[in-house]
Amino acid sequence: QVQLVESGGDLVQAGRSLRLSCAASGSSFSINAMAWYRQAPEKQRELVAQFIKNGTTKYSDSVKGRFTISGDIAKKTAFLQMDSLKPEDTGVYYCYAIVVRAGFPHQYAYWGQGTQVTVSS
Repeated sequence: QVQLVESGGDLVQAGRSLRLSCAASGSSFSINAMAWYRQAPEKQRELVAQFIKNGTTKYSDSVKGRFTISGDIAKKTAFLQMDSLKPEDTGVYYCYAIVVRAGFPHQYAYWGQGTQVTVSS
């Protein structure tokens, strides 16, 4: 099994910054991609940012220029630097990973339990 643990969520004022961290643990697996999703109250979960092991990154239009995803495939970590936060960035932020497990032929997807980010106006 693979576990993802997020940290860094907090209550902040609009315009401030936060940095989220995600660490993947378990045995005999490698990372193909990691991403951050968020879910606001009464809304669907949406992709915020992702990176794949070739270095390609992708951002939702709503966070481009404000958020930066980074990570280390070998260390199995991902980070989300969130600058110029807005109240509409409020939500639970989930770490997501696509992994390959030793001895298994397919990719598997895992979710963290989420960390709350609240941005006050």
